Order: sequence, then C-alpha cells, then structure tokens
Amino acid sequence: MRTAGQVRGALTSWHSPSPSSSLPCTSGSLALPARSRRRCRLACRGSATGAGAEGLPVRLLPLPRSGPGAPPSAAEEPPLRLEEGGGAGLRASGGSSGGYLNMGNLLKVLTCTDLEQGPNFFLDFENAQPTESEKEIYNQVNVVLKDAEGILEDLQSYRGAGHEIREAIQHPADEKLQEKAWGAVVPLVGKLKKFYEFSQRLEAALRGLLGALTSTPYSPTQHLEREQALAKQFAEILHFTLRFDELKMTNPAIQNDFSYYRRTLSRMRINNVPAEGENEVNNELANRMSLFYAEATPMLKTLSDATTKFVSENKNLPIENTTDCLSTMASVCRVMLETPEYRSRFTNEETVSFCLRVMVGVIILYDHVHPVGAFAKTSKIDMKGCIKVLKDQPPNSVEGLLNALRYTTKHLNDETTSKQIKSMLQ
Repeated sequence: MRTAGQVRGALTSWHSPSPSSSLPCTSGSLALPARSRRRCRLACRGSATGAGAEGLPVRLLPLPRSGPGAPPSAAEEPPLRLEEGGGAGLRASGGSSGGYLNMGNLLKVLTCTDLEQGPNFFLDFENAQPTESEKEIYNQVNVVLKDAEGILEDLQSYRGAGHEIREAIQHPADEKLQEKAWGAVVPLVGKLKKFYEFSQRLEAALRGLLGALTSTPYSPTQHLEREQALAKQFAEILHFTLRFDELKMTNPAIQNDFSYYRRTLSRMRINNVPAEGENEVNNELANRMSLFYAEATPMLKTLSDATTKFVSENKNLPIENTTDCLSTMASVCRVMLETPEYRSRFTNEETVSFCLRVMVGVIILYDHVHPVGAFAKTSKIDMKGCIKVLKDQPPNSVEGLLNALRYTTKHLNDETTSKQIKSMLQ
C-alpha cells in the first residue's frame, strides 16, 4: 500500500501542468474510508480552482448533485482505492469516481489524508531562530514577550489587601484604618493597570503575527513550517495567556481590591477629598479595566477579540486563512505529542507541557473565533485525538487544561457536539 507521502512524492515528480492528466505510478494502492472522503469533499466544496503540492495548478472538477457521477450516500459509498493503472497512471476504483484519477480528485485524496493525520512536520519550539524575512515582525513581538515572564511573576505573587479592606469596612469611622486600606490598595491597582496595559500590547503583537502567518500565497501549513520563529512566538503568546488566566481565576483578591478602589474613589470625589491614586487610573481607564477583570479568562478574551477584529479588518483575506492557521497549529502540537519520533527530539522536559498548553490554547481560540467552533463534525481540529493526548498524560499535570476545555470554550455544549466528545470531557 502506498503511503500519502509516496503519493505526494509521485505528485511532485510529475511536471505536466495539464489538470486532467493521469499521475504515473508503478505499483501500490491507497485506501481511504468514506468518512475521510466526506471531509475531503467539504474542504474542496465551492472551489473551481486550487493548487496542488508544490504550487501545481489544479482544476477541481465539480461533483454533480444527481444523475451519473453523483456521489452516493455515506452509508452506501464504498472505500475509494488508488490502484496501478497498467502503466498509464493511478486508477480510482470503488467510490463514485471510477477511471483514471484526475488532478482534482487526487488533490481531494491528499487533502483528506492531511485532515486525518495532521501536518507532518516538526515545529521546533525550543530552538527556532528567525530568518531574514521574519526578523521585522519577530523583533516587534519579542519586545512584548520579554516582559511576559515578569507579568506572570507579579501576578503569582499578588496577595491582595483583603485584611486591610475588611478592617476598614468593619470600622468605617476609623480614619487610620481607612488610610491604611487605601494605602495598601493603590500600589496593587498600579499592578493591575500594568497587567491590563500588557494585554493591549499582547493584542497588537498577536495581530502582527496573524498578518504574517495568514498572508498569501502560502497555506497555513507552509507558513508554520517556513516561519518557525514566528510560529514559536505565536505559541508563546498562547502559553502565556493560559498561564495568566489560570492564575487570575484562582485569585479573587484581584476583583475585590479593584472594586474597593473604585468604591472608595467614588466616595472621595463626592466628598471632594483629593485621591492619591486617581492620577494613576482615571475613570475611563478604570471602566475598561473593570470590564477586563470581570472576564473569567481576560487574556483569552483579549486574544479572541483581537483575532475577530483582525478578520473583520482584512476583508480581502478569507476567514479560513485565519481559522486554518489555528487548526493547523493544534494539529502540529497533537502530532508532535503523539509521535515518539518527534517527542524524542524535545530536549527540555518543559516542552511537553508547553506543547500541551499551546494545543489547548489554540483550540479554545479557534472555538471562539470559528462560526461553528472546534467541536462540530466539520471542524478541522481532531478533538478526539487532542483529548486523548491530554488524557494520556499524568492526570495531575493536565486537569487544569481539561478544565479549560470544559469551562472556557464556547461551543462544547452545542447540539452539534458529538456525545462521545462530551463524555470524554466529563
């Protein structure tokens, strides 16, 4: 049996651009299940032209809706096989295509195989360095990312002013306690302001990366493989986002402190008392910060909104360029984690947890941005495979990531989500 790689090899060695020619082959066959072909047709639907491997021009032949040549139902459609055609080319038997396989049908087979198996390349999260063409965007994003670890350290060490606030509330007439609580809260609000402002910088960095990783003429897979340093930065943003939101969700002091700050500031204004912290966070900024911290996962919401805004502002760019970039990243992470050959190339123990976190982050982002989400049957993310990879890890190391899929995704509880996926996440 020929592997998909062998078929691709034959394709790239074939140089005639005629869209209806047959592909030379000497032996072997490739069997594909009916489910794969259905997904394959979906991926190709609506396109009159396309590009094969290595940019070869391809004319996709439309499938008739009825009559001769129309596809049978899924239940009655037999597996499609690519067989030796007596030296004349690959021959399709079974299924609905029959006869020699033209380039359009071959593209559907290859696309289908990619959807099932995922992109077959190693993304070097540990050592990727920018090429000359990547350096401009890379340097801009790097200025932001170099502050990310410090933000996480500050958030992790955030203890809040709960004791001082309680004392001030219980003894409203004690001016010393009021001053003590205010003095404890003001520097903490300064930290919260820094976190919020970093989210705005991160949003700008993400949009710059999306612009680079979704531009024509390359596909998302080609972009991620060619521009690995930018892909690594994209992964680092997702990794930071999940870590930040995990820390924020487990620290109720953040919202308590900020609520006390706003109440006290409002009371001071009414009483015409000068407020020390007002210059640091004015009313407009306080309103935006309040909305930010009211979110269960504020950084993820920032990235989701940034991605949606990127799509709406780039109307000449198909939305699939963006969503396919996200689904491809998820597939790359899954394939690297479940393939011993790739996983053995990680030199740092932390790379596995980094890869898991990135996979989950990009699934959540895809689910928020894509119209039908990550859990629908038409999704280009293999959710069952991704969940299985997570469950194959030590339970205590991935429970937080599984909870992120359970509680921070948008479409998990939709009717279009299969019962099997829902039960895997129970």
